[in-house]
Amino acid sequence: MDRARLAGFLRTRREALQPEDVGLPRGRRRRTGGLRREEVAALSDMSTDYYSRLEQQRGPHPSEQLLAALARGLRLTLAERDHLFQLAGYAVPHRAVRADHVNPGMLRILDRLQDTPALVVNHLGETLAQTAPAVALLGDDTRHTGLDRSLHYRWFTDPAARLLHPEEDHPTHSRLLAAHLHAAYTRDGRGSRAAAIVDALLAASGEFAELWREHPVQSAYCPPKRFRHPEVGALELHCQTLVDPDESQTLLVFTAAPGSQSHEKLQLLSVIGAQRV
Repeated sequence: MDRARLAGFLRTRREALQPEDVGLPRGRRRRTGGLRREEVAALSDMSTDYYSRLEQQRGPHPSEQLLAALARGLRLTLAERDHLFQLAGYAVPHRAVRADHVNPGMLRILDRLQDTPALVVNHLGETLAQTAPAVALLGDDTRHTGLDRSLHYRWFTDPAARLLHPEEDHPTHSRLLAAHLHAAYTRDGRGSRAAAIVDALLAASGEFAELWREHPVQSAYCPPKRFRHPEVGALELHCQTLVDPDESQTLLVFTAAPGSQSHEKLQLLSVIGAQRV
């Protein structure tokens, strides 16, 4: 616990929060620009003395429940709440995320990429939305149900999921997908949908079980990917990624070097995708 930085953080957030932000009247006699200590204490369901001691670096070590109450009282953002917990010496608390709906910001960006292979996937490898060129390149991945919604699951249980990639690239894809699922499981914990996918794969795939025991670590780098498309043949594409602020969804955009054969084939796929809409 970093008492000095915790006290400073609480004080700056209290002084930045205005009475109007929390539904309190400003009053004519108010001299401070932000909230008073007793107001923050009341908003956080604790005594003024306890809160004051935290700001004065002489309070006891606050519990996680008390920190959560302070985060609500001070109207902290998720990032600020995480920082508060870290200053108090705790791990960042688990965040519940919605895995079934495209976040509005992601959807607005996707709508502007209708001539490009692009898709939004959640942290479980489930495709939530695709552009027409992405469907032409990858197939309609939104049609799957149950565990098959996750590419992580399909890759290790359905041989057809691997047909788009050269066989020599399969080990790399397997390790990458296992690492992604490992990160999702670590984030969501037991009893989650990620845990259900992991349990099913451990029972169904020896390859996955072996990779899982190695504890693969996810990398932020998305390497170039090679495809074997049934209509246009071989492509080598670069994968650009945009991660949503809560890290629950990722926008994947596939591009090719201008003037290359892969670029010409992508343009053809865009035409194919438009014809299928």
